[in-house]
Amino acid sequence: MTEEPHPELRAAVRRLCLRFPDGYWRQLDRERAYPEAFVQAMTEAGFLGALIPRQYGGLGQSLAEASVILEEVNRSGGNAGPCHAQMYTMGTLLRHGSEAQKRAYLPRIASGELRLQAFGVTEPAAGTDTTGLRTTAVRNGERYVVNGDKVFISRVQHSDLMVLLARTTPLERVPKRSEGLSVLLVELREAIGKGLEVEPITTMVNNETNRLRFRDLEVPTGNLIGEEGQGFRYLLDGLNAERILIAAECIGDGRWFIERAAHRAREREVFGRPIGQNQGVQFPIARAHIDVEAADLMRFRAAELFDRGEPCGAEANMAKLLAADASWAAANAAMQTFGGYAFDVEYDVERKFRETRLYQVAPISTNLVLAYVAEHVLGLPRSF
Repeated sequence: MTEEPHPELRAAVRRLCLRFPDGYWRQLDRERAYPEAFVQAMTEAGFLGALIPRQYGGLGQSLAEASVILEEVNRSGGNAGPCHAQMYTMGTLLRHGSEAQKRAYLPRIASGELRLQAFGVTEPAAGTDTTGLRTTAVRNGERYVVNGDKVFISRVQHSDLMVLLARTTPLERVPKRSEGLSVLLVELREAIGKGLEVEPITTMVNNETNRLRFRDLEVPTGNLIGEEGQGFRYLLDGLNAERILIAAECIGDGRWFIERAAHRAREREVFGRPIGQNQGVQFPIARAHIDVEAADLMRFRAAELFDRGEPCGAEANMAKLLAADASWAAANAAMQTFGGYAFDVEYDVERKFRETRLYQVAPISTNLVLAYVAEHVLGLPRSF
C-alpha cells in the first residue's frame, strides 16, 4: 500500500497518544471521567488549535490535516469525542465573528486559556428540526434575555465558552423558518447558576452530555456573532467541517478494530489452527478494511474541496455516512473475531464498540444523510 498522507503529522499524534494507553481510557470509561490530562496535552501540542490561523496563535492547518489528528487519536484506541468540538465549533467565531471578537477569544482558545467545546443547538422537542427550536433570545437594551431548553449538549462542565443558537425573531414573524435564528457566545462561568442550569445525562458512552435550562439568562449584545437572524446560515456553514472531521474519527475507529481483529485472528488458535485461516472469520475483516479504505478516499475528497473553498455538502455528508457505516461494520467484525473476549473490558473492544455506534445517530443520522443526497444530489422530491 502507498504511504498514508501527512506521515509526519501522524507520527507526532501517535507519539502523544502513546502517553495515554488503553488503560487510561479504560479507567476513564469506568469512572465516567473527562480526559483532562489528554485534552491538556493535545492543547499544549497545538493540535486542538489546528484550524485557528497562525495570526491568532493556532497552527493554521488545513481541514485535511486536522482530520488526520482526530483519526490518529481514535486509531490509537482513544476517543477524540471529548475534545473534537474545539476544532470545528470555533469556526463559527472565526468565519462570522467580528475582528474584535476574534482577537479577544481565538488566541486564548489556541493557548488553552479558554476552552470552546460546547455547542448549544439540539432541543428536546425539535431534535434534528433545527428551524423549529424554541429557545428564545429577546433583546432588552444591551442584553439578550435567553429562555428555553437544550438537550445532549456535551462538555459544558469543561468549557469556558458555548456557541448558542436561539430564536431572536418569533417564527410567525419570519418569511422562512430558517430566518430569525441567531448565534450568541455564552461565557459559561458567568452563566451557570445565574440563569443557566446544567443537568448531566448518563449515556451508554463516556461522552459527558447534559440538559440545559435557560431561565432569563442575560447575554451581552456584544456576544452576538455575525448578524442577528442569520444564525441558521452560520450553522450550516460549519456542518461540512464537522462531518468531515467526524468521518475521520470513524476511519480511525475502523482501523483500530481491523488492526486488533486481524492480530487476534492471526494469534488465536482453536482446533489446532489460527481462527483467521477460516474464511468466515477473515472475510468480514477484509470487507471492513475495504469499506474503511473507500470511506477514507471520500473523506480526503471532501476535505480537499473544503480547503479550496468549493461546495462540498454532498461529499461531506457521503464521507460521514460511508465512514460511520464502515466503522460500525469493522466493530461488528472485531466483536465476532474476539468472541466472548470482546465483552471483557480488558480487551477494549466493547468500549470502542459503544463509542463508534454513536456515529450512526450523531451528529447527523444516516437517514438524514440519505435524505440530503436524495433531494440535493439526485433531485428527488423532499421527503420532510
